[in-house]
Amino acid sequence: MNWKDTLRRKWELGLMPYTRTFSMWLVCASIAGVACGAVGAAFFHLVSWATRMRQADPWLLYFLPVGGLVIVFVYRLCRMGTERGTNAVLESAQQGKRAPLRLTPLIIMATFITHLLGGSAGREGAALQIGGSMGGWLGEKLRLDQKNQRIMVLAGMSAVFAALFGTPLTAAVFSVEVICVGVVYHAALLPCALASLVSYGTAVALGTVPERFAVHGAAALGFDNAWRALLLGVGCAVVGILFCAVMHLSSHLYQTKLKNQYLRILVGSGLIILFTLAVGSRAYNGAGMDVVEKAICEGELVHPAAFLLKLALTAITLGCGFRGGEIVPTFFVGSTFGCLVGPLLGLDPGLAAALALVATFCAVTNCPFASILLGVELFGAEPLLLYLLVCAVSYLLSGNYSLYSSQMTLGPKLANPPPEKPVESYCH
Repeated sequence: MNWKDTLRRKWELGLMPYTRTFSMWLVCASIAGVACGAVGAAFFHLVSWATRMRQADPWLLYFLPVGGLVIVFVYRLCRMGTERGTNAVLESAQQGKRAPLRLTPLIIMATFITHLLGGSAGREGAALQIGGSMGGWLGEKLRLDQKNQRIMVLAGMSAVFAALFGTPLTAAVFSVEVICVGVVYHAALLPCALASLVSYGTAVALGTVPERFAVHGAAALGFDNAWRALLLGVGCAVVGILFCAVMHLSSHLYQTKLKNQYLRILVGSGLIILFTLAVGSRAYNGAGMDVVEKAICEGELVHPAAFLLKLALTAITLGCGFRGGEIVPTFFVGSTFGCLVGPLLGLDPGLAAALALVATFCAVTNCPFASILLGVELFGAEPLLLYLLVCAVSYLLSGNYSLYSSQMTLGPKLANPPPEKPVESYCH
């Protein structure tokens, strides 16, 4: 065999498959990024408008039962269950059960109604569902094989997440990390990175405003604040466990005690209205990013029990069938908890709020790397080592709790874990 044949063989067996795959993802992920970025930007403006309308017209809260009935009716008309949500998208990436494209307009409609009328919810649940359903559909239309269609689901999730939050780095890593606890799906890193960056650029060009916070009292890691941050991480793990437990318990109680979906969402609507009137504040309705900003940038709380009140209202809202997501409420719960306990530990309240936000996010999603990157993108890199410390602590101590029941656990958090039934997954 001469040198030309040797080079040809090395090319065919070595570099060619990687070059072909790179070229494929350069095209496919860019298409997903543009499409998802445009839809994400439209959704961003729609939710922002809904928030402004709700704040300007508080009486919209009393139309919440009507909005709830509309959500249930449309979902049932389209033969879609309101309970699966983000779990359905995770399963489509894990098992190839593609989430239908009609999930995109449905979740946009339902999240818009929830935010407009005063339910307590975020946006990322919608982002993951929109991106997952669009990514799967695009993968099918681009004639990708089944494994690459699953990767397109992850790329779509990254793309819409980046468009809504303006955090492309976090979005790319979150999607490859959230599917399987303890396993990072490296094969999806390039498409997720390309899709999130293209989507971010598209969304910014269409007028979205990335989330950024100036941390009050930002500081680097030092002996004086390391042990304080460690204790804060322990507290965030407890809060994360509480958040997951309450969310799952609420959904379980609604579904077992009120089996009729229409009755369930009517009861939930009534509870939301009564809750809002009882606390005498609208700070807990909607996403509540203004409260998060106040806790981080000014070190101020709307109420000492704000994190518990937000947790309760979010559980009431999402458990009964309203749509949105749990991550922004997690930001609210984490930041207000940190702002409350930070001064007790000797930490600046603004810095503690930022650290607790990323640590609580880590505890409920089991995504430590994405959580650290989230801190960098939202608050800057100066407290980077503090992000690392609080996320490492909250990740371990949150155990097997997760917001997503479909999230698989393949890499145990303990070196010698208790025996469990093995789980098969495409992640191997």
